[in-house]
Amino acid sequence: MYKKVSTDLNFVDREKEVEKFWEENHIFEKSMEERDGNDIYMFYDGPPTANGKPHIGHVLTRVIKDMIPRYRTMKGYEVPRKAGWDTHGLPVELEVEKALGLDGKDQIEEYGLEPFIDKCKESVWKYKGMWEDFSATVGFWADMENPYVTYHNDYIESEWWALKKIWEKGLLYKGFKIVPYCPRCGTPLSAQEVAQGYKDVKERSAIVRFKVIGEDAYFLAWTTTPWTLPSNIGLCVNPEEEYAKVKAADGYVYYMASALLDTVLGKLGEEGKPAYEVLETYKGKELEYKEYEPLYQCAKDCADKQNKKAFFITCDTYVTLTDGTGVVHIAPAFGEDDAKVGRKYDMPFVQLVDEKGNMGETTPFAGLFVKKADPEVIKDLEERGLLYDAPKFEHSYPHCWRCDTPLIYYARESWFIKMTEVKDDLIANNNTINWIPESIGKGRFGDWLENVQDWGISRNRYWGTPLNIWECECGHQHSIGSIAELKEMSDNCPDEIELHRPYIDAVTIKCPKCGKEMHRVPEVIDCWFDSGAMPFAQHHYPFENQELFEKQFPADFISEAVDQTRGWFYSLLAISTLIFNKAPYKNVIVLGHVQDENGQKMSKSKGNAVDPFEALEKYGADAIRWYFYVNSAPWLPNRFHGKAVVEGQRKFMGTLWNTYAFFVLYANIDEFDATKYTLEYDKLSVMDKWLLSKLNTVIAEVDQNLADYKIPETARALQEFVDDMSNWYVRRSRERFWAKGMGQDKINAYMTLYTALVEISKAAAPMIPFMTEEIYQNLVRSIDQTAPESIHLCDFPAVKEEYIDKELEANMDNVLKLVVMGRACRNTANIKNRQPIGQMYVKADFEVPEFYQEIVKEELNVKSVTFTQEVRDFTSYTFKPQLKTVGPKYGKLLGGIKAALTSLDGNAAMDELNENGSLKLDVNGQEVTLFREDLLIESSQMEGYVSENDNGITVVLDTNLSEELLKEGFVREIISKVQTMRKEADFQVTDKIRITYEGTEKAEAVFAENEKTIGDETLAELVEKHEPAGYVKEWKINGEKVVLGVEKR
Repeated sequence: MYKKVSTDLNFVDREKEVEKFWEENHIFEKSMEERDGNDIYMFYDGPPTANGKPHIGHVLTRVIKDMIPRYRTMKGYEVPRKAGWDTHGLPVELEVEKALGLDGKDQIEEYGLEPFIDKCKESVWKYKGMWEDFSATVGFWADMENPYVTYHNDYIESEWWALKKIWEKGLLYKGFKIVPYCPRCGTPLSAQEVAQGYKDVKERSAIVRFKVIGEDAYFLAWTTTPWTLPSNIGLCVNPEEEYAKVKAADGYVYYMASALLDTVLGKLGEEGKPAYEVLETYKGKELEYKEYEPLYQCAKDCADKQNKKAFFITCDTYVTLTDGTGVVHIAPAFGEDDAKVGRKYDMPFVQLVDEKGNMGETTPFAGLFVKKADPEVIKDLEERGLLYDAPKFEHSYPHCWRCDTPLIYYARESWFIKMTEVKDDLIANNNTINWIPESIGKGRFGDWLENVQDWGISRNRYWGTPLNIWECECGHQHSIGSIAELKEMSDNCPDEIELHRPYIDAVTIKCPKCGKEMHRVPEVIDCWFDSGAMPFAQHHYPFENQELFEKQFPADFISEAVDQTRGWFYSLLAISTLIFNKAPYKNVIVLGHVQDENGQKMSKSKGNAVDPFEALEKYGADAIRWYFYVNSAPWLPNRFHGKAVVEGQRKFMGTLWNTYAFFVLYANIDEFDATKYTLEYDKLSVMDKWLLSKLNTVIAEVDQNLADYKIPETARALQEFVDDMSNWYVRRSRERFWAKGMGQDKINAYMTLYTALVEISKAAAPMIPFMTEEIYQNLVRSIDQTAPESIHLCDFPAVKEEYIDKELEANMDNVLKLVVMGRACRNTANIKNRQPIGQMYVKADFEVPEFYQEIVKEELNVKSVTFTQEVRDFTSYTFKPQLKTVGPKYGKLLGGIKAALTSLDGNAAMDELNENGSLKLDVNGQEVTLFREDLLIESSQMEGYVSENDNGITVVLDTNLSEELLKEGFVREIISKVQTMRKEADFQVTDKIRITYEGTEKAEAVFAENEKTIGDETLAELVEKHEPAGYVKEWKINGEKVVLGVEKR
């Protein structure tokens, strides 16, 4: 029959067995083959980098990216799932540099580009095996045998086709632009990369004195980057703001913004001596073209060579008065705003920092890295009497996300894609996407698009997709869109050309304008372009697979972490808009970051990072999957810690597993084969019909939620049902499984539970694929070899509308509410459930039919349930003044108000309050009106009664116990103790026994009177007063000493 089920919750070993079963029987491949040709539901997998190890955040992305495709496959769709590898870029180069002991671009070029590129190609597969094991362990199904790889020639050729399209539209251009630049890596960064590396730093800024020509006065200007001062060629003021010329207490005359005088100069004031005296005021515009002495000779020399005017006041409204002095130092090589001002006034271009971020040879700080030059510049200015102050300040500064070097804003020749030109299309396409949550699509991502910058696409590096532009010395440029075009235009292109540096650098083409040789530009492209091109490049489109691409574009679903709003989510949309002018994905689930249990970011340096392999080994994949589904909305940060995973596992998986184990235990005893029976609805009991109704309601709910990408809602619906099935249906129906023979009622119980277990397992299969497979194999395949080979080859369960009975569900929900409240009353009164209670009163806006009242009585072990609108005989209310509101209003009368409230008839006062919204009191002859917010109200119980209130329902238990009730409770206690001893003695559920007992006179009398009841309930053929024999134990029952013996017959 069914394989015996262990009730331990150690799922890890069982998962390994299931993983092996899937692999040996090619279940994933079969799931693809069986749906081949059906409607397509397209999923794109964002490619990870295989030269980095998986971290715990990858478990979250993998389990979301696995679950939705599993669900859609069960719904009958063909769901292509091609895995991919992101293989280019700086992280790979840095890894190889480290391995080879190289430092920087000079040493790479000395080592040789060809061997370096070969090492990069090896390095990208460093952790491939680890990623594949990781994916299999998590249960992530994707085609890893035929992945797309971004360094393959076919892939690069598709990118070249796209870049040529962009070039032909006039959207790819070479510009001289201020770019965020990493001096260590020697390459600019795109805006989305910059966003990934901000850090809070404390630094010294400088307020500098610039000597006005022809006056004994100085402009005061503030800068947060002192290293840019040797390249200063101008100062800028806001034309519309007021500026003052002041005589300061330090003896200097300064020009600066009036609004900031106190902030900057205030510290110079002393007792009876003001900090400054205003001599004149001006509008900023009046200061335009006023000249000052150059701060550094090196900048003057550069400016002179260019024959351009410098060292004067410029005007621009970008200057604000929120901090600083209202006068800004201008160095156009190091800031976009500065560069705009420089262009507007046709100022010279001075860039006294080299590409490695070191100060230029002509500066007094030659060879120093810019950040190290800051204190030296400040020291130099101080020695020359040109430093007014060097205040410390804390700000968020961008660092390279790959090597952690502080970035500098630096003027460079770079290649850009003109995203500003397609901004409206980007926004329109984004508006067609269903963002989950919507707030990220409209907010974070929408704002990013509203302020979109041109995409700095080029990188001055080696291991990447080469930029497909060839240049001639005559100035002509040409974009190559395919290998065929390259071979056609070149007479030195090898047949088997590899589209990488250095091989591609050697290929020249003939200039169609002047006939000379054209050479490829040296840059490679941003690896975000690689991953953003995957919808078409994975198919080598448009060179082949055109029909396949058109069927699979756009994607129905993608999902990655929130930082990809400026990464993959953006590059996909950008390229798709540029090439096809449509959104590349229809639905996107944005995932929050995984944090530690205190909500801190995980990092190796903090020692709070969780190793995903250790976590999977300890808790198992299903438990971690389940935790991520049920814990919180996917886009919120997830706090990951073992206690929470184990708790989720116990609550849902443990409950489902134990219910399944219960079924198997009794089905094996009875040799119950579900294929030999059918579910006959008309013959079912109310409990059976209720479970089937709930089952079909939850299947409909799960189906709808998963279709709408509502993940925690799906998990909670499943959890609630499993709880109801175990803690209500099975608990209420246990005795039906214990009955002798195989009557219709027992068949009904078996068939109902069997159906519920199989169908709920199918509904939960996309979420917990391992455990549901195990249950399916044992419950279904073991008795029916014609059933699908795996639960993941089954269809998602169909809803049987005819089984759904909303009235039945509502009645049972009300029963459950009453039972929960009744149990709370028992706990308050400290009366065990085995002790019968005489009477329960219920006040509610519903009544339950007689049949359901019987369930309540049985569950709560009460003799009678009365529905009434009047429970004031058992409950009352006490009132006290709310001091913080009554005190200020009635101060002196507070004592009198307390006394008056104490003497009220609680129920009558509550009626008055409910009717009028207030209570009127007479306190020392003065009328006092108190509103609900003025009162602290507690419900109190009459002696001998316990009550619970919740959402308009009141339940009252009469806790006065008669002698008869106490005796009945005693009998129930005895039965419970015998059942415990049967278990401890390792008796089988079906074993007949003999009970022997000795005890106090009272205890023995209860035994003698109730021998038959005790025997029937415990399968005891004999219950006799005798020296206890067999397995013997002493008990205290209701204060009476009893010694019991149990032995097999």
